[in-house]
Amino acid sequence: MHPMSKAKIIMKKMTARLVKSCKKLGDVNILSRVVLYIAICMVIVAAGMFCFYRPAREAVFSHENHTIVEVKSGDTLSKILGNNGFSMRDIDTISKNLKKDADFTTLRAGRDKIDFVRADENAPISKIIIENGPWNRIEIDCGTPDTWQCQKIEIERDTRISYKQGEIAQGSSFYLSALEAGIPEGIILDVYDLLAFEMDFERDIRAGQKFYVLYEENFASDKKVDNGHILAVSFDALRGNVQMYRYVKPDGHSGYYDENGNGAIKSLKRTPINNAKITSKFSGARKHPVLGFTRAHKGVDFRAPTGTPIPAAGSGRVIARSYNRGHGNFVKIRHNGTFETLYAHMSKFAKGVNVGTVVRQGQIIGYSGSTGVSTGPHLHYEVIKNGVHVNPMTVKLPAIDNLDAANKKTFMERKALIDSTIKSLQDNPEQIIRLNGDETINKK
Repeated sequence: MHPMSKAKIIMKKMTARLVKSCKKLGDVNILSRVVLYIAICMVIVAAGMFCFYRPAREAVFSHENHTIVEVKSGDTLSKILGNNGFSMRDIDTISKNLKKDADFTTLRAGRDKIDFVRADENAPISKIIIENGPWNRIEIDCGTPDTWQCQKIEIERDTRISYKQGEIAQGSSFYLSALEAGIPEGIILDVYDLLAFEMDFERDIRAGQKFYVLYEENFASDKKVDNGHILAVSFDALRGNVQMYRYVKPDGHSGYYDENGNGAIKSLKRTPINNAKITSKFSGARKHPVLGFTRAHKGVDFRAPTGTPIPAAGSGRVIARSYNRGHGNFVKIRHNGTFETLYAHMSKFAKGVNVGTVVRQGQIIGYSGSTGVSTGPHLHYEVIKNGVHVNPMTVKLPAIDNLDAANKKTFMERKALIDSTIKSLQDNPEQIIRLNGDETINKK
């Protein structure tokens, strides 16, 4: 029997006997003594219980001691370990094990953290935890004296699906309207990159246009860490509703496709610089603002402060990087046997971009300026199709990747799943829908 329980039983029996005796005797003095006796017994029992439970309470409230060091510029692993009392022998052992077992060699200033763990504040360090990203960490344990064992631990992602919809407000932009709808800034920029193949965010935006985005949010221990991919996007553009769905092929390559399974990402972007204002349109006859006479304007001008990065509108090979009186500093890219693009009035070229350089879509090739015949800093952008200049805003652009019959069938099944997910989130925005591989799983 528990010691405290036994003490309580004895106290109750003794109290009952004394009270019974007092009633028989009818003595007030005796009754007073009984009351005092009971009080003393209660104090003794309470003291016993405190003593008995004290070690357990202390065990519950004992914690490990953590010293967290944020990696700063100039810090090295050896420096940080040395500052925390490690010998050169231990530093060498830890460094070798990190490289061998975790393929880890370099700390990143401003991003990585090191947690030194002790049993208590006076104990030696027994574990080192390197937090080197949101989805993995490295733990180094001292198994035996002078032995530091390392293991890389991947943190499980809890990927959930988020749906946001909005409408362009009067006098507003897509960016501001998307923020108002609760779409994260990073996702908004991804939407710009996707839809820039189909529309111009300066000219094609009107009040009342509706849009939605379905995207991933990654959680760890019920805390949001970052955003993932856009799964679907829709926008009521002037040319009609634009829809794109993300699809991962069996070989692991992913892409975006329209509602019919055709490639939605075009070979060229209509607007190389996102959200830039058009200052001069493509025209067969435009009065030149500097020269004063009328001639064709074979491209589109985008306002861009000096130094604005200029990305390549599509993948290809640089066939010209030079200067002339009209274009100033310019770069010309051949994308395939049909299309070429030209970027003029640059303040400077990007490092490593030369004639013959193969560039990828979105790679920075130079920076905006006002070189050549120009009234101010801007980008002059041209698209040449089969040797003829065409309007970048209206020319029909070929898709990079259309699905074959087998992939199209799987894509349509995936699209139906995404559409049903959108409908489910529209009806019940508070529900949690998790992504498991290529499938969505509803969780109430």
